[in-house]
Amino acid sequence: MTISGSQQDWESTSLRERKPTLPCPLISSPPCCPLTAPILRCASTLTRCPHSRLAAAELKLEKMYTARRKIQKDKGVEPTEFEDTVAQAFFDLENGNQELKSDLKDLYINGAVQMDVPGNRKAVIIHVPYRLQKSYKKIHVRLIRELEKKFSGRDVVLVATRRIVRPPKKGSAFVRPRSRTLTTVHDGILEDVVYPAEIVGKRVRYHLDGAKVMKVFLDPKERTNTEYKLDTFSSVYRRLCGKEVVFDYPVAESA
Repeated sequence: MTISGSQQDWESTSLRERKPTLPCPLISSPPCCPLTAPILRCASTLTRCPHSRLAAAELKLEKMYTARRKIQKDKGVEPTEFEDTVAQAFFDLENGNQELKSDLKDLYINGAVQMDVPGNRKAVIIHVPYRLQKSYKKIHVRLIRELEKKFSGRDVVLVATRRIVRPPKKGSAFVRPRSRTLTTVHDGILEDVVYPAEIVGKRVRYHLDGAKVMKVFLDPKERTNTEYKLDTFSSVYRRLCGKEVVFDYPVAESA
């Protein structure tokens, strides 16, 4: 069957008349094709438009070169305003501090929160990925010093993100890793809070009402860098783990 040229012109003309070209709501030029114009009636269908895919690519590219790439939340949760501020601080240090530029290139955070501590002070808790913990510890002292400058002297604490797994049911073949137990996770958080100081001893005191307070002794070598933060350490650990902890330094025994 042969189709004449006039019939083809009529079909193409009628197609344009029936489905007129509409401008793309994301990009004014070039317009969407006539076949995709009818599906631009609601935002939920914009993903079918080629221009919407272009906008998504531009958004992804923008995140790669802005502060948003310095924070990665779980399950697509949007960061808070304060978390954006912390991510911006990391981004500024990466681009403005020559000592930390190469080290911060591949580092990012999972979240951040600000809290009040005794003495009319504030502390900033920054959650970092567990797999990047070693990289953070290499630059911990320098990074904390620069971050505390940016946050007007507020105490900054880096804590690795850990997960606690429930104990398996009786008769279950599932074996819970020791690293996912409550005790191990709380001990790991305690070590992160006091870093770079090392824990040299622990003592638990039980009260008559059943309450208990743990006393943690820190290495005196880091006393200069950590003594003014002892109240901050106690408040941060209480918020993260719900346990009362008192920090102190061991008394040197006289010969």
